[in-house]
Parts: sequence; structure tokens; C-alpha cells
Amino acid sequence: MTDFPFDLVGFDMDGTLLDTSADLAAAVNHALSQAGRPALDVAEVRPMIGGGARHMLAQGLDRTGGCDPAMLDRLHRVLLDYYEAHMVVHTAPYPQAVEALDSLAARGVRLAVVTNKLEAYATRVLAALGLTDRFVTVIGGDTLGPGNGKPSPRPIQEMIARAGAHRAAFVGDSIYDVRAAQAAGVPVVGCSFGFLDRPVADLGADAVIDGFAELVPTLERLGAAR
Repeated sequence: MTDFPFDLVGFDMDGTLLDTSADLAAAVNHALSQAGRPALDVAEVRPMIGGGARHMLAQGLDRTGGCDPAMLDRLHRVLLDYYEAHMVVHTAPYPQAVEALDSLAARGVRLAVVTNKLEAYATRVLAALGLTDRFVTVIGGDTLGPGNGKPSPRPIQEMIARAGAHRAAFVGDSIYDVRAAQAAGVPVVGCSFGFLDRPVADLGADAVIDGFAELVPTLERLGAAR
């Protein structure tokens, strides 16, 4: 048994556990190039990440001249095909993320991933980085069917059900993460280093960390406060 306040901690993937920005920006820019659009800097793409690949691409197309639904459909497939072949060129865990996972596991905490990335892509990236076995479940944006990705609470609720947990917390970097966790009644930690589309203070998270060295003590404080 453990006296840690949570028996399950869930994590968003892109911009939370992993810095995937360079690989995702490359996929966006490949799709944009097929429409004769200029490339975007990684820093420009980073705030577009979090709502799934189609949403990310739509923002990139809007930034470079707009699009119609047929163009978005066509280029979405182009983006996915490119990303499938170049998923883990630059992607890596954030500093001290793996150490934080180890620290939680040593306290008897189960770990999970809930992402708006397609489940098959999420599991492939985690496998390529040797992280798969750390998580009791991985839930993607398509796992529960259309319309059931974050900010819906359903992925968080499904994470809890699969883990058989009683005291869960969630860690993320976007408004989708915060709204999903809050709707599921789960405390949420925001990451100031993530792919933010607004100031981290405006996400409405229960706490904020500036790096993974802060995660365990922050969760302990959140648990004590509750």
C-alpha cells in the first residue's frame, strides 16, 4: 500500500510527456507544401497541437491562406501518411519525465496516457521510445469513437475504469486536458513548458509545474488540499 494521495496519474502525450513538436511541424509543413503554401516554424505550429491532427492542419491552412473542406480532407491524409513514416525523428520525453514516471511507480501509482493523437500512433511512438510497459492503458482520440476525445470527460472516465482506480489525477498542457479532467471530476496539473495556445495561468488547472522535477511534490500538495 502507499500513502500517496493518488493511485492513478494520467498524462497527455504531446506537449506533456513528449516534445513531439518538430515531428508534427514537419508533417504539417509537408502537407502545406502539397498545396503550395509556405512552411511554418515549429514555434508557430506548437500552439496548434492538442486537438488532433486534423484540427492542427486546419489551423496551419488558415494561417497560410485558408482552405475548403475538400482540401482539408485531402491534405489531412497527406499529413497522416507523412507522419506515419516520420513519427520519432526528433520526438523525445521532456527532461526528467521518465524519472517522474519512475518515482510515481515506486510509490505504487499506476500510470496512463490519454491523448487526442490516434491510438495506433500513440502506441507506436511510446513503443519506439521504450515507454509502453510503464502504462496500464493508452487511450487515443479515436479510441471511444468520433466526438469522444478531450475535452469530453469520457476518455478520462475510461482511463479510471480501465485502471480500477479510486483517486486519479491528470497532467496536461492544453485547455482540452483541463476541461476533460475537470468535467470528469479529476484534479489536473498544467505544464507551463507544453504546447500552450494561451498563458498557462488561463488554463484553469489546479496547479502548474515548470518541469517534471516538480510533479511528485505538486501532486502531494494537491492531494493534501483535497
